[in-house]
Amino acid sequence: MELTVSGKQVDLSDALRVHVGKHLDTITHKYFDAALEAQVTFSKARSFFTCDINLHAGRGITVRGEGEAGDAHAAFDDAAEHIATRLRRYRRRVSAHQRDAGNRAKPQAGMQYVLQPESDAEFEPEGDAPAAHVNGNGNGAEHTVTHANGEALHGIVVAESAASIEVLTVRDAVMRMDLAFQPVLMFRNAKTSQLNVVYRRPDGNVGWIDPGA
Repeated sequence: MELTVSGKQVDLSDALRVHVGKHLDTITHKYFDAALEAQVTFSKARSFFTCDINLHAGRGITVRGEGEAGDAHAAFDDAAEHIATRLRRYRRRVSAHQRDAGNRAKPQAGMQYVLQPESDAEFEPEGDAPAAHVNGNGNGAEHTVTHANGEALHGIVVAESAASIEVLTVRDAVMRMDLAFQPVLMFRNAKTSQLNVVYRRPDGNVGWIDPGA
């Protein structure tokens, strides 16, 4: 497994890096035949350390865990326990997913964008100086999105990344969303071939949008 451990204004000791590597190896070998990569990021907020773990294990499987504690070791252990808890919940389905990986349809490629709120995006600096634009990676670049009513909305792209729209059952889509600790997931319904969305509602339940229903 390719492991990246980094810190934002946090000094990482060799002992901490070893602890992270051993603990993640234990988790991944328990639930996966082989994990592809993991990124572990430490930071400090006030008097607490935070840890964010992103684990990629096979096509389409991303598991995320966040932790917070008074020291970096404990913050990592907290985040790792969140990952282990999610994997225990879906143990059988994750194993079946890996075994069936070669038989699934190829995912559709897409892009996902993070846009500034519209009120911020409409701000123009005083004078004749143009608003800042960055070409290439999308940071600061103008982007147009279309509202449900057909109205074009303009915003500033602050982040963009590649996305895969997988062919999944609704059940597996909910699993993927929970493992990645995401609020929403778009997928192509394995039964209808239509684009569907599942999302976590404020009341804790899961919402499902199926335009073909």
